Amino acid sequence: MNGVAFSPAALSSLIPSSSSSSLSHRKLKPKASSLHSQQAFTSDPYVLELAETLEETIPSTPSTPLPLHNLRNASSQSLLSTPWPSRRDEPFRFTDLSFIRQSRILPLSHPTPVNLLTSHLPHGVYVGPLSALSSSPLLHTVSQFLSHTLPNADLFWSINGIAAPDLTLVYVPEGCHVDSPIHLQYTPPQPTTTHASDTMHLSNPRALVVLEKGARVDIIEEFSSTPGNENECYWSNAAFEAVIGEGAKLSHSYIQTQSFRAAHIKWTSVRQESSSTYELVEVSAGGKLGRHNLHIQQLGPDTVTELSTLHLSVGDQTQDLHSTLVLDHPRGYSRQLHKCIVTHSQGQAVFDGNVKVNRYAQQTDAGQLTRSLLLEPRATVNVKPNLQIVADDVKCSHGAAISDLEESQLLYFQARGIDLKTARRVLTFAFGGEVIDKFPYSSIRDTVRSQIKTLLDPSSC
Repeated sequence: MNGVAFSPAALSSLIPSSSSSSLSHRKLKPKASSLHSQQAFTSDPYVLELAETLEETIPSTPSTPLPLHNLRNASSQSLLSTPWPSRRDEPFRFTDLSFIRQSRILPLSHPTPVNLLTSHLPHGVYVGPLSALSSSPLLHTVSQFLSHTLPNADLFWSINGIAAPDLTLVYVPEGCHVDSPIHLQYTPPQPTTTHASDTMHLSNPRALVVLEKGARVDIIEEFSSTPGNENECYWSNAAFEAVIGEGAKLSHSYIQTQSFRAAHIKWTSVRQESSSTYELVEVSAGGKLGRHNLHIQQLGPDTVTELSTLHLSVGDQTQDLHSTLVLDHPRGYSRQLHKCIVTHSQGQAVFDGNVKVNRYAQQTDAGQLTRSLLLEPRATVNVKPNLQIVADDVKCSHGAAISDLEESQLLYFQARGIDLKTARRVLTFAFGGEVIDKFPYSSIRDTVRSQIKTLLDPSSC
């Protein structure tokens, strides 16, 4: 994909740096800290210690943009009233976070390296770090859109709010159509010193996308491992917010292929005004833990939401999607397709999908489908599709299917002289191809197909 790249070094130079600190399992000592002046406290000493470490690593200074300063203050209050989640908590019942808690956490004080790949931008469009706006009128404009709180938000949303050194802003003014995609390409944190095997570097990339009335843009988010570091241990705790104005359209492609020893936890929050469109295509295949928390609110009538997700677990991995879609206005339209493939006996996938059609969302058309392939006898998937309907004039459906490949399909190939191994490989790839084909650009489709093919059949490399 052609375009200009804003180098990580150039981005970092815009952001004040501070000294790094680490989180180890020691007794928490009281200190003079703004965190200790808050009213609410969690009884979890680990969270208190983590909060203190984050504050020391990413302090607010006079040069911190006011929206970020307010975000950190609000997030600290939320964090201090929230314990570390356990498997006794329903949202994490099938998600094991113990390997994160047992690690020594080293938060990064500088922004996560990100390449912003795009061609020439139309007049009025801004793509870059929030800190670079300084006292620009745009800073005031976007500050009202940065969420300090979020319904059903968890500890990890608050951690990002405190510890994001900066955020990447994409702003598209009223009526503007950006023809070329904006590619946010994140790379794993690169520690400057050798670290122990129990250490996890924590990065907190954050992006805010604001589309004014009638605007259109395509965003590609890519979280990948670097060549030769496919087994690095780190923690990426990302957040993506989008505010889509009346009649605007956001096409969002999200690709996650991080290290098989990494933790990748991602929050996506989207607010849609009337007659707007949000399209998400996601492929997640990396991380020891890959968890996506997706929250979407339709804030006006005639709103369209389309979600397509493919999760792949080829090792001792957990791929987890927790989604919530809230429809509050008439004539809303939504489609959610979730697919997962588990090819390892210790791999698992989790889907908890909630669609809420509230009282005034009459004439809503909402559909949800989750389909899972388990290709090993002890592979695991836990799915919980949930459709809550209060309105009485709607057309809604949901369904779930979990299986191995169908015997009849395999026999069809074998009857035509194709061996069983090849048949299984072709059918497995075709199962995921339905989602991959939804990416809007051929370059992305080709890249993801190649990655998935390599993961499903390493011998083909």
